[in-house]
Formats: sequence, structure tokens, C-alpha cells
Amino acid sequence: MPQPIYLQYDQAALDAQYNLRAAVPEHPEHFCRWAEASAAARERLDGHLDLAYGDHPKQTLDYFPAPVNAAPILAFIHGGYWQALDKSDFSFPAPVWAERGVSFASINYPLAPEAGIPEILESCRAAALWLWHNAAALGADRKRIFLAGHSAGGHLATLLLATDWTSFGALPADLVEGACSVSGVYDLEPIRLSYQNPGLKLDAATARAMSPIHARPPQDRPLLVAVGGAETPEFLRQQQAFAERWTAAGARIDQLVLDGLNHYEAVECLADSGSPAFTWLERRLAGR
Repeated sequence: MPQPIYLQYDQAALDAQYNLRAAVPEHPEHFCRWAEASAAARERLDGHLDLAYGDHPKQTLDYFPAPVNAAPILAFIHGGYWQALDKSDFSFPAPVWAERGVSFASINYPLAPEAGIPEILESCRAAALWLWHNAAALGADRKRIFLAGHSAGGHLATLLLATDWTSFGALPADLVEGACSVSGVYDLEPIRLSYQNPGLKLDAATARAMSPIHARPPQDRPLLVAVGGAETPEFLRQQQAFAERWTAAGARIDQLVLDGLNHYEAVECLADSGSPAFTWLERRLAGR
């Protein structure tokens, strides 16, 4: 009989918990919908595409300015298990945010296996720093930079919120004002033990160091964690365990379960003005 390798899961069961494409067989339909809506957004909006924030070809972002001066910025980090997808798949939330006076950025980063998760994290930090340094030139308010991320991007957005920016120089501690993580990964240990690790090459020490659940949370900046109610039990468990840990450590954290949504439907809440996750972000971006 197969033996458990993580909690109650043997290898096959653990892999099934984190095999999101198998869990949602219709996932190609979501990818097509994102691509079509994102292409339409780029055609509709006067965006600045492929702005370089570093030297690597993947260190670029797409920026869609709001039609107001000194707008807040909502910067999005895509998922794909740190190994797949692209910023161009996620232009689709930009129009609804532009209508609300919020500039939207979609960030690319080097992917595994070329880059490890520590290098990917540093790349996303570089993107946030670039937005902060260039906000005025972009017509934005660098004091109001918020992050959102999906899946692996939720993991990265959470770690950016937890970053001690003052250790990088003369920077404000609240360089990132707040964050929303949708379907995030907060503990990388089960990822390390899963079928995903050959591409990620995580060892136990790196998995722990790169896990938001073990990070020191900020005490004064808000975080929303949201997960689809139809996601695998591990994604629901990860969010609950993480929220409990950070709440106990004094974090300002809110938690949502998006009823009936699978992993790929959940991210669409960022473009759905009727979603409670959207409402949470809208209120924070408005300073409420």
C-alpha cells in the first residue's frame, strides 16, 4: 500500500492535488478567453507594452495608464507554477480598472527551469522597484502601489508585500501598499514533494525560505487572500493555514472563498466588479 509523503497524501494523491490542469479539464477554454479578452483590452486602451525593468528578455511589463493624474497602480503577477504563461494573457482586467481611475500593470518574469524561485522573486521585486521609481513619469502615485497575483503569482505578490524594502536602500517600508493573492501557494513544501519539482529544483531549505507561511508579515498593510470554492482541498487548506498563521502574527489579512469557482475562474474576479475580491481591492485602492 502506498505510504503518505505529505499529510495524508501518497505521491499520486499529492500530485493530483496540485495538478490543476487535470483538475479542470476545460482549462484551455479559460486560456483562450483570457487571450481574447486581453487582446481586446490592448486594442482598446493606450497601453505601453514591453517596458523593460531589467536586462533579461522576460523582465518586462505592460502598463495601462488610467485617464487621471497621480493614479494608483495595481500591478498583477501571473501564475503558471513559476514555469508557464505570460503577462500578455492578463491584460484583460485593465479596462475595468482604468474606468475607476486605476493604472494597471501586468508583469513578466524569467521562468523556471532557467530561473529558480529565489531569482524569480528578485525579478518581481525589481519590477516593483521600477514602478516606484518611474511612477511620476507614468502619471501615477508611487505612494499607492498595490499588487495582485494568481496562483504562483499570488505567492510572489505575498512575498513582495512581506519584503523589507528598507534593506534595499533609501526606500519606504510601505513601497507596496497592499496586496491581493488569488489561489495562492503559501507553503512550498508540498510543491517540493510533488511532480512539479523537477522543473523547480527546490530543496527543503529553499522551499521553506520561499514560503510566505514562514515569512514575517507586515503589521500595517492589508492583504486579501481569496480561493475558489471548487479548487482542490490542498489549495483551500493552504489558504486557511496561511491566514491563521499571519493573523496570529498580527497581520492585516482578510480571507474569501469564492463560491463555486475553480482555479482558473477565480482569477477572473480581478476583472469582475461584482466580485467581493474586486470590491475589496477597489476600496483599498480608493484609500478606504
